[in-house]
Amino acid sequence: MFSQFKKSTLEIGEVKINYVIGGSGSPILLLHGYPQTHVMWHKIAEQLAAHYTVVASDLRGYGDSDKPPTNDTHTPYSKRASGNDQVRLMKYLGFSKFQLVGHDRGGRVGHRMALDHPDVIKKLVVMDIAPTYTMYKTTDMEFATAYYHWFFLIQPYDIPEKMIGQNPLYFLEKKLGQWGRDDSAFSKEAFNEYLRCLTPETIHASCEDYRASATIDIEHDQVDLDHGNKIKCPFLCLWGKKGFVGRKYDMIEEWSNWADSVQEFEINSGHYLPEEAPEETLNILLKFLTK
Repeated sequence: MFSQFKKSTLEIGEVKINYVIGGSGSPILLLHGYPQTHVMWHKIAEQLAAHYTVVASDLRGYGDSDKPPTNDTHTPYSKRASGNDQVRLMKYLGFSKFQLVGHDRGGRVGHRMALDHPDVIKKLVVMDIAPTYTMYKTTDMEFATAYYHWFFLIQPYDIPEKMIGQNPLYFLEKKLGQWGRDDSAFSKEAFNEYLRCLTPETIHASCEDYRASATIDIEHDQVDLDHGNKIKCPFLCLWGKKGFVGRKYDMIEEWSNWADSVQEFEINSGHYLPEEAPEETLNILLKFLTK
């Protein structure tokens, strides 16, 4: 995986961020989701690198990036803090502006980055998410059942940490299997990387990520809503036809509350688009990013 990429870590303020970089041309940043790492892009990264300079990083709290101490407001794991890491990373690598593709949690970080850094993000793609604010504010039985982990992971320390930590392999297999629709989509090498990184430190940090989503991130979103702040750059939302969010939410309507220009496309997959349907996902990305 990533045989044509250089792997490195960069100290950015209080954290070290792990990343790989490859290719040439205009820059694209790829951000992973839960419970994964930058490795989730391994089926499409090299193909993208034939056209772009591709950076795929581990968010703070995940993979081989640092897991900083938290606090009572979960601010160190806010999407703003995670997004600022990524802006600094790209600036250090020489990219003051770039396109961004984020899956799951990475899409939520990308959403915040596009609001906080409108002069930096040239185009934004989010994969298989509806807005965090919408999903929490319109919670019903259907959503709570399908996304039970949103309510499990935000429980007080250290309830979810201890329960997941008793059997990380079981938890990882269940999460990938329940959200995905094709178990064969996850290569053994990639799965082993996800499992290697699911350490007690990562388990705690990822819980903090979700705790932040239910608290400080909602506060940040509310400020933007109150002031009418929207994403200005071209925006594409992709989702899996076999997944939950596309059935539950009107994606154009929901994302139009947050972005001035919204495009959408349905991919024939479950939640993990780049691994379950890499060719289709790649083709749609290239069409959007090269316009």
